[in-house]
Amino acid sequence: MKFAFLPKPWDAVVDDLTDHGHTFVDLDESPDVLVFRGNPEDFPEELPPSVKLVQVAYAGVEKLVEAGVLDVDVPVANAAGIYDDTVAEAALALLLGVLHRHKAVTPQWNDRQLNEETDYLFDNKKVAVIGAGGIGKMLIRFLEPFGPEIIAVNRSGNPVPGAKRTVAMSEAQDVWSEADYFVLIAPLTKQTHHLVNAEVLRAMKPNAVVVNVGRGPLIDTEALTKALQDGTIAGAGLDVTDPEPLPEDHPLWQMDRCLITPHTANIPRYMQARVGELTRRNWEALQEGRPLPTQIDVEEGY
Repeated sequence: MKFAFLPKPWDAVVDDLTDHGHTFVDLDESPDVLVFRGNPEDFPEELPPSVKLVQVAYAGVEKLVEAGVLDVDVPVANAAGIYDDTVAEAALALLLGVLHRHKAVTPQWNDRQLNEETDYLFDNKKVAVIGAGGIGKMLIRFLEPFGPEIIAVNRSGNPVPGAKRTVAMSEAQDVWSEADYFVLIAPLTKQTHHLVNAEVLRAMKPNAVVVNVGRGPLIDTEALTKALQDGTIAGAGLDVTDPEPLPEDHPLWQMDRCLITPHTANIPRYMQARVGELTRRNWEALQEGRPLPTQIDVEEGY
């Protein structure tokens, strides 16, 4: 296999692929595969006819889809699954941080008041994993020792291991009022844009906590801000925001019930270390006529 890497190659990926006998070339040297990690404006206006596979180095491809650059005649694969563990860890950390009120702890903190305000952790609680794919399944494994009841929400409604029940996304209306904590890991599509909006937030319990490690626009930021200000829900943990980055003067930064991390759930060094192996798996599947492990449906957006 000959592969090109745009717009700027990651050494770890190039080393992985070349160590396994593949050849790193420029785009004008008839590559078989294009590994891509850029923005829409970085994508070639026209792919060389030699390219048989486009491997995107990220899981989220909505910007590329919206820009129309992935409307190509070859399979496109994303990086789904290569950081299930790191994102699941980040989701659990955010949820625990909000529940334990870590951000509220200051030199002037009052332990009794803080304890009285905390509806403790996972006792008799239900956690809804919204978008229970690879990351969600890993998170369910991480949550198991804490003992909450798990409601998995996915596109198909097919059972998810470790969940007490699984609900199709199209039939999840009652989940918002039933669960206590929500972890958003769904892809961003027309159907999931502002999935958590003012109406959904009003349906939640007062002790509800929302964690978003998926995409910022899954949540209506204005509606979330108001819900936290009004006490409609108890807290939020955000690794992604809309807009991103969140403006420095945004009210969410000042709320001790809102814990924000700067889109660090998918650790870059792990991504770089794993994309090469994933590219090899997708290429081998293509050569053998098997379904690609992470091929996306461009029309669906993931």
